[in-house]
Formats: sequence, C-alpha cells, structure tokens
Amino acid sequence: MAPVAAPLTRREEILHQLSDLFLAEGFARFSIGDLAEACRCSRSTLYSVAASKEQLVVASIRSFFKGAAERIEAKVAAVADPRGRLETYLAAVAEELQPVSAEFFADLARFAPANDVYRENTLFAAQRVQALVTEGVSAGVLRPAHASFVGAAAAEVMGAIQRGDIQAGTGLSAAEAYRELAELILHSLDSR
Repeated sequence: MAPVAAPLTRREEILHQLSDLFLAEGFARFSIGDLAEACRCSRSTLYSVAASKEQLVVASIRSFFKGAAERIEAKVAAVADPRGRLETYLAAVAEELQPVSAEFFADLARFAPANDVYRENTLFAAQRVQALVTEGVSAGVLRPAHASFVGAAAAEVMGAIQRGDIQAGTGLSAAEAYRELAELILHSLDSR
C-alpha cells in the first residue's frame, strides 16, 4: 500500500496554484491583486508566502521543480532495468513539462531570477541523464557512449527548448520537444 501524502499547507497550496497558473499563462502580466484573486486569498496571505511578486514567482517555480523532481524520481525508482530507468526519466520529464506554455518561457527569458531556477533544474536533469547513461552502459544495456557528452548535449537541447529555439524551428511544443529528445537519446544509445 502506497504511503498517504500529508495534506498540503496553505503555503504549499498557494505555491501549487501559482505554479499551475504561471506554467499555463506566464507570470509577467499578473499583479498581486490578480494573484490573490486567482488563489482566492488576500494580498497579505500572498505576502506571508513571499515578500514580493517576484519572490512569489521564484518560490512557485522552485516549488514546481521540486515536486516534479520528486515525482520523476519516484517513477525511476520503480524501474529495475537501467535502460528502462533512462527511458522512464526522459518520459517523465516530458510529462512534467506538458503544461508549460510559450508565455511562461517568454516571461522566464525576461526575468533572470526565474530563468536561473530553470537553468539549475536543466543542469540537474543533464547530470541525471549522464548518470543514467553511465548506469546503462555499465550494465551493458546501452551501447558504449561518452556519458558526459550525452548529458552536455541534452543540456544544450533543453536550453534551446527553454529559449524557444526548438519550438520556433520545428513547431513542436516544449513537451513534444522533450519527447523527441528522449527518443533521440534512447535510439542513439540502443545496444540492440
């Protein structure tokens, strides 16, 4: 039986609501009043979460990535096969980024503190891909490859997705681009 998750605190609820809103619609156009209305709370409640709109944006994005990382790692932990672990990781990243809109990425590009959070998570994801590739190569289920290069290449593509370069050049959404990246990595490393 799976453990029951603890109920969210009001702070966590607000950050979750804000991250859902920001991922779908971006964050630049919203005032504190708009955010209070969206969260069905007072401005003072929002200010108890963070001291400014900018800090709310950063806190909600951090909260999103923390939750996404936990969900992704739970899925990876449930898979024993090293190739399957890499496949699961890449698919779960694409799934987590499904709700991310072009508006969010545009706002992210214009707001350095939030962009820094995204970059930190992209770097972590690239390191995780590298570790999973190393694991798969060591187990003999992936062809021998330079895992650091695969991780660095993944980071470059992830950065291009974040900047909107891939979407502009291909018409793919961010989630679709992540799925294509997953296929590219998996098929290029396939030992079969």
